[in-house]
Amino acid sequence: MSFIDLGLTDKNAGGGCCGGGACMCGHGSASPEVSVGAVTTTIGVAGMTCGHCEKAVTEELSALGGVTGVSVELAPGETSTVTIVSDEPLETAAVRAAVEDAGYAMA
Repeated sequence: MSFIDLGLTDKNAGGGCCGGGACMCGHGSASPEVSVGAVTTTIGVAGMTCGHCEKAVTEELSALGGVTGVSVELAPGETSTVTIVSDEPLETAAVRAAVEDAGYAMA
């Protein structure tokens, strides 16, 4: 089993889908809390344009075993940054499958 740690972190995650202010979709994009020993994985996701996209990806990634938090920095028309906090490293194939199940592609 191999793991890929992209080595990226996003300390400003959680910009929301409505221009960085209050979300008009009725949800928030809070940064996940990171506990001692937690693993942070940051990926790029293509094709996300709104809060509904954010919710779909967040729900699929949150369902992965060991995931304790997901945050999305939405970038409509570009590659969105998704930060996943987990108890242990995640398999790239599992993360990719979850993103694809939500209807998007890892960039």
